[in-house]
Amino acid sequence: MRYDAVNAMLLNEFLKEHKKVQQLETTLARQEKNFESRLAQQEKQIESLTAGLQKVSAQIETSKTAT
Repeated sequence: MRYDAVNAMLLNEFLKEHKKVQQLETTLARQEKNFESRLAQQEKQIESLTAGLQKVSAQIETSKTAT
């Protein structure tokens, strides 16, 4: 066994794994940003739908009291 090459091999493997971790962190950050963007968009849609539902409910109540 070439003990003098072990350190270089270990360093090489460490650097490979470190690069993978960095790539995964970048991917995760991108996905989190995308998730937050979609969440904000869905919250706006929910607010819009809730406002529309309240209008319809108010119209129904008005028509019930008019009859």
